[in-house]
Amino acid sequence: MTNHDFSDPRATEQRNPRTQRIDTASSLEIVDLMNAEDATVAATVRGQREKIARGIDLIVEAFRAGGRLFYVGAGTSGRLGVLDAAECPPTFGVPPTLVTGVIAGGYGALVKSAEGAEDDVNAGMAAMDTAGVTKRDVVLGIAASGTTPYVRGALGRAQTIGARTILFTCSTPPKILAETCDVVINPVVGPEALTGSTRLKAGTATKLVLNTLTTGAMIRLGKVYGNLMVDLVAVSNKLTDRGQRIVMECTGVSREEARSAIDRAEGSVKLAIVMARRGVGAAEARRLLEAAGGFVRPVVGDPPPVKQ
Repeated sequence: MTNHDFSDPRATEQRNPRTQRIDTASSLEIVDLMNAEDATVAATVRGQREKIARGIDLIVEAFRAGGRLFYVGAGTSGRLGVLDAAECPPTFGVPPTLVTGVIAGGYGALVKSAEGAEDDVNAGMAAMDTAGVTKRDVVLGIAASGTTPYVRGALGRAQTIGARTILFTCSTPPKILAETCDVVINPVVGPEALTGSTRLKAGTATKLVLNTLTTGAMIRLGKVYGNLMVDLVAVSNKLTDRGQRIVMECTGVSREEARSAIDRAEGSVKLAIVMARRGVGAAEARRLLEAAGGFVRPVVGDPPPVKQ
């Protein structure tokens, strides 16, 4: 047998010795093998904690300066970016343009694979121009393998524009990006249970990091009171109910009073809490919040403790 070199230097493309007989495993054994791999991800992400915190700081700086956050990725990485971006408006009451997911192949690639689109460097560059990226923005490139041309092109173009850039990768980052990106978040989660299937551990690490970046930034901007989502937008019955329960818990009023306060606050749970706790109208509550930079705690004090 000829000894050809078929190895790939990318960590996400290595074969995993622990799962090399997974094709002979029972259903329960498959669950155990995959769960054992998944159990390593959170600790690996924790190893990047300072870089993730720096990423939060960059995003907060951008938001405070009127900038936005753009996620850029292909395949699974792109889909996870679009997912996190889509969940920011209902969770934190921000406009849909504040966090945007850009995926190679366009939004059609969310539901139908367009994997070849990841190889187009020029498309990545053009996507930044189409999105209207400016020097006030942050562009976060998600490339599990570290080598995605589309992401490389987008980050390069973003840097030319003057935007701050963050690279997320689960492999050794390309030298040019490692040297030019403001932050490189690099949790090397190791070989996947199925070789090269980065929707597994790499995808899990991606979701953990993106969740932390946007949640952390929104907390730093006063979108949260204690651990309550006081800037949520009641776009469904579930969220309407949650908003009313938050006002009830924070102020001690009845559901009817909570509903009335939210109505008078034009749907703002945060404003309703201040109105009920301080006994003021919407205009005064808005003034108090603005003076406190949007943070509820300085205006009304601590939230009630969590009941054990």
